[in-house]
Amino acid sequence: MIVPGQSMIQPAQKIAPASGSTGNYGPALAVITTVFFMWGFVTVLNDILVPHLKSIFDLNYTQIMLIQFTFFSAYFLMSMPSAKVISWLGYKGSIVLGLAVMGLGALLFVPAASLASYALFLGALYVLASGMTILQVAANPYVAVLGPPESASSRLNLAQAFNSLGTTIGPYLGGALILSAVRTAASELNAMSPERLQAHRALEASSVKLPYVGIAALLFVLSFAISRFKLPVLANIEEGRAHDSSTGDSAWKHPHLVLGALGIFIYVGAEVSIGSFLVNYFSQTDIGGLSPKDAASLVSFYWGGAMVGRFIGSALMQKLNPGGVLGGAALVACLLVTVSILTTGHVAMWSIILVGLFNSVMFPTIFTLAIDGLGKLTGQGSGILVMAIVGGAIIPLAQGALADRIGIHMAFILPAVCYLYIVYYGLRGSRHA
Repeated sequence: MIVPGQSMIQPAQKIAPASGSTGNYGPALAVITTVFFMWGFVTVLNDILVPHLKSIFDLNYTQIMLIQFTFFSAYFLMSMPSAKVISWLGYKGSIVLGLAVMGLGALLFVPAASLASYALFLGALYVLASGMTILQVAANPYVAVLGPPESASSRLNLAQAFNSLGTTIGPYLGGALILSAVRTAASELNAMSPERLQAHRALEASSVKLPYVGIAALLFVLSFAISRFKLPVLANIEEGRAHDSSTGDSAWKHPHLVLGALGIFIYVGAEVSIGSFLVNYFSQTDIGGLSPKDAASLVSFYWGGAMVGRFIGSALMQKLNPGGVLGGAALVACLLVTVSILTTGHVAMWSIILVGLFNSVMFPTIFTLAIDGLGKLTGQGSGILVMAIVGGAIIPLAQGALADRIGIHMAFILPAVCYLYIVYYGLRGSRHA
């Protein structure tokens, strides 16, 4: 998974360490790559919460997709405040704060589970995602300067690989710790008294306490560790990060940027939609008939494919046109989703899992193509693209509503259509004068 925020990295030449910041950054790089791992791991756990809370609170697909809506709305609402935080605290202080806020959000899962309140779970997710927004806006530039400029690309790829490692491990561990309980049939739940039902929900929800307390502890420890490291003070070179209002130019006047923002909106929405429905999809009797725990372990292959595909895509783009690679990957993804819709059993399962392999190149390629040639408008263009990550909130909710009406199997038609737009953007929409 290319977790939103990864490609918010400014070009290395636009960020410079303060004087006297040279030295061995190996230990600091190790700590920062751990940050990438943690936000990948925490984000992908939403895919485990979806089937777990759906069962506990007896929710329909539209209601349970509020998990992703709440989480990804924070990117839209908190991106601008995060920029203010960085101007006040600097990048290092913002990383420390972002990790601490994430830790607080993880701790809020304890009262949400104790009170068996879906609203409190959503509130905890919003706090968690707000901290992650601060973290991602601040952490990426550090990787670009933690060492010689000529190896910046290598360091960024290493950090992003750790992010994918987190998204690959997360579903397996989350499924084992959270989805191990035997589900109670809906008929039994309906027969319970309100008091007994609330007690039952609290008992079932308690399985999230230990994992999220552990996550909170790790986040707080990591926040403290980074606060003790002497990381470089970054000097932001304003040229290339803000537009010159005196010229009357604006990134909004560049069609390839606007179309790229729509591409980010659609891509993030499609990727999150698919990941969110996989456990429930694999549990269907005509697809896999798997238990939630076993289904969660297969979700790791979806995100693991994105990790493998990242290295393959990186090699291909050294020789092939990025727009062509993007269009080709999106076309294959669309065909795989279509195959899953038209089939059942293992063919339907593995065709949708393979989509992850082709998702890998989409986010960074769309992002790069969209800001290409913007010059001094690059910063403004990047901000527009970051705001478009809110697609991860809107499209899963729409697919949830669709699943309630036509079934979870046919509802995958929505991400299939989304990939068709990305085919267009890669082959034509990304062109500019």
